[in-house]
Amino acid sequence: MRIIEIVVSPTGQTQVETKGFSGSGCRDASRFIEEALGKCTGEKLTGEFYAETSVDQHNRQTT
Repeated sequence: MRIIEIVVSPTGQTQVETKGFSGSGCRDASRFIEEALGKCTGEKLTGEFYAETSVDQHNRQTT
């Protein structure tokens, strides 16, 4: 399951956290939210970011 969680502190500071994404898909999914919220002051990447995305590969052999 893919989740984008937005936490707003009492002072108005926001934090965007993505879960269930692998690779840079998290950035693509949350980009519009981050742009709407304003200037990014930091970024913390998790292990999911560095995980390889699974790709179906089909090999075809011709004779």
